[in-house]
Amino acid sequence: MYLGQEFPVFGNWFYIHFTENPGMAFGMEFGGEFGKLFLSIFRIVAVTVIGFYLFRLPKNTHKGLKISGALIFAGALGNIIDSVFYGVVFSDSFNQLATFLPAEGGYESLLHGRVVDMFWFPLFNGTFPDWIPFWGGEDFLFFRPVFNVADASISIGIALVFIFQKRFFGNKIEATSEEPIVE
Repeated sequence: MYLGQEFPVFGNWFYIHFTENPGMAFGMEFGGEFGKLFLSIFRIVAVTVIGFYLFRLPKNTHKGLKISGALIFAGALGNIIDSVFYGVVFSDSFNQLATFLPAEGGYESLLHGRVVDMFWFPLFNGTFPDWIPFWGGEDFLFFRPVFNVADASISIGIALVFIFQKRFFGNKIEATSEEPIVE
């Protein structure tokens, strides 16, 4: 597919839309080329810490927490692999089809690649009412972000941890039996 090319899967609410994300979530970038390198290294360190945490979890840890952690770990690892290697093994896809292992090399160096995103769910669009500050009268589209399987995996894992945190971590607040010191 060409960059920006899309085709509908289910009506007007689910598309395969080819885009390359140069930064973090929602396409936010972080300080140019040095920022991209820092972001890639930060991601590698974070995934290493998450992997170590999951490996060190006690056997009696709630299964849901293990599954949520595995979803987060797998999604983050997938995005890292994409970001680290995609630019090295593919040519640029701007106004052309990307080529796998081009003779002249990839479009970017190691750790500086973009992440491919492809799922787009423009569920509905409309116009903000005029009385809403800043956005009144402007058009909006819900759900605008384009994402990939790894992003969905991370989002689902984090949502599960938030929703089931009491079940996963228990209610471990213990009453203390400290009495006031009387002299």
